[in-house]
Amino acid sequence: MTSKRVLLLAGDFVEDYEIMVPFQTLLTVGVAVDAVCPGKKTGEQIRTAIHDFEGDQTYSEKPGHNFTLNADFAEIDPDSYDGLLIPGGRAPEYLRLNADVLNIVRAFDAAKKPIAAICHGLQILSAAGILAGRTCTAYPACGPEITLAGGTYAEIAINGAHVDGNLVSAPAWPAHPAFCREFLKLLGVL
Repeated sequence: MTSKRVLLLAGDFVEDYEIMVPFQTLLTVGVAVDAVCPGKKTGEQIRTAIHDFEGDQTYSEKPGHNFTLNADFAEIDPDSYDGLLIPGGRAPEYLRLNADVLNIVRAFDAAKKPIAAICHGLQILSAAGILAGRTCTAYPACGPEITLAGGTYAEIAINGAHVDGNLVSAPAWPAHPAFCREFLKLLGVL
């Protein structure tokens, strides 16, 4: 068992697989995970959405599950965590408007702690201003945001992950095996 702790930033309509699979994977190997959402407390729920790739020009969206938060956003102390996890879905598009969320991201990056962001989660990193001079990946529709934030967008296979220093990124949930493995390496668990 490990004594590592990860903070998971989420909100309503986070991508279902992108919150649940990494959450459960980390717990499986003994990493403690505090899942939080601005304005919500322990025991409250967020709604998720399932994004699928069915041959359309973009992903489809279906109702997901309710996800129960296990920590209070208002009580977060970034210094007490070893890493940060940001799932995708629609939540990042509005979470990036929250100054507290952006300050949390900046604190993790300034401390060079591992940050894992998948799919649209990179929207939060772009808004936090931590991508300049770095290379990362995301859902392809977020590539221009990475470039506009001064980063380099890496176009990789949908099941791949990219590591740049303390940052691991992936395009979407098909990358979970590579994404989780690289994050666990950065955390020092693997």
